[in-house]
Amino acid sequence: MRAVEIRPGVNIRWVEVPGASPARVYLHGLGASSAPYYAEAVAHPLLAGRRSLMLDLLGFGISDRPAGFAYSLEGHADALAVALAKIGLRRSEIVGHSMGGAVAIVLAARHPEMVRSLVLVDPNLDPLEPYLGALGSRGIAAYDEAEFLSSGYEQVLRDAGPEWAATMRLAGREALYRSAVGLVRGTHPTMRKLLLELEVPCVLLHPADSPPAGVRELTQAGVQLVPVPDTGHNIMIDNVDGFARAVSQQRLLV
Repeated sequence: MRAVEIRPGVNIRWVEVPGASPARVYLHGLGASSAPYYAEAVAHPLLAGRRSLMLDLLGFGISDRPAGFAYSLEGHADALAVALAKIGLRRSEIVGHSMGGAVAIVLAARHPEMVRSLVLVDPNLDPLEPYLGALGSRGIAAYDEAEFLSSGYEQVLRDAGPEWAATMRLAGREALYRSAVGLVRGTHPTMRKLLLELEVPCVLLHPADSPPAGVRELTQAGVQLVPVPDTGHNIMIDNVDGFARAVSQQRLLV
């Protein structure tokens, strides 16, 4: 485990596998942690041999959980940019799952010098409408913060199921709530609009039976859509071979 201090007393941490450049930085989704979600894929023969950083965003996994941080998508992206700069990385390949994909898009828009290319894994591209009882960010954001911290957290943890709860319980409660609120609120312009205007190569992985909205618009903007069979939302876990093949193709684009 490695760490970098992005502000006094606040550290972003990651698990690193040494290898060749350019580095590949893996970002997790809401309530997740990068190493449990990506480690098997990073060791896959098609992906092995590259310097790989399985990095946890502030508030999640093994990174610090400062209560005073806003945990917006912009805040996550800016903190990530500071971390990458202090690590000494420029123009990395960024692989982002779900919320991590949204953070990766914002990173590329706000800090283009940090991003060589993007692999977006079933990412959030559009604002969402929160409602109580929904699984994930929409359900979390339907609480007010005080209610979530006092009682909603335990209900959300139960609803998440044992696998997701295994990493969700590592997250700071403020971080989980505020990140969910930031995710359903989205950015201005939206993550989709930011993505359409990016100039870096981008691959978007999606479950084969669930293509993203706006396929024509995305492809016209140069986003390469890659359907991965036999997967749900957690593509890198559900079909490690398919995920590894799709990510390895990114080398052709850079």
